[in-house]
Amino acid sequence: MIARMWSARATTANAAAYIDHFNEAVLPAVRAIRGYAGATVLRSDDGALVEITVITRWESLDAIREFAGDPIDQAVVTEHARALLDSFDDRVRHMTIAVENG
Repeated sequence: MIARMWSARATTANAAAYIDHFNEAVLPAVRAIRGYAGATVLRSDDGALVEITVITRWESLDAIREFAGDPIDQAVVTEHARALLDSFDDRVRHMTIAVENG
């Protein structure tokens, strides 16, 4: 299993709007991809901007490629999402999940 990790920053209001966008637009799209295995969205409200970290789980690099295209480490950020975010990582990280517990 492979974790794909990406971070962004937004105002409090726009962070909530981004999470709505993730639930309403991103999740339906990735659920349709064979090899998608789940997602977690984290948020940290400790600073002037909210940090959002998205972790998606995939069964293979081919499944990630179907979602992201090439290069697979390029972030996939729609125009709608870009409008909500103050900044975001252009690249994502991929790591093999060594242990996962329910």
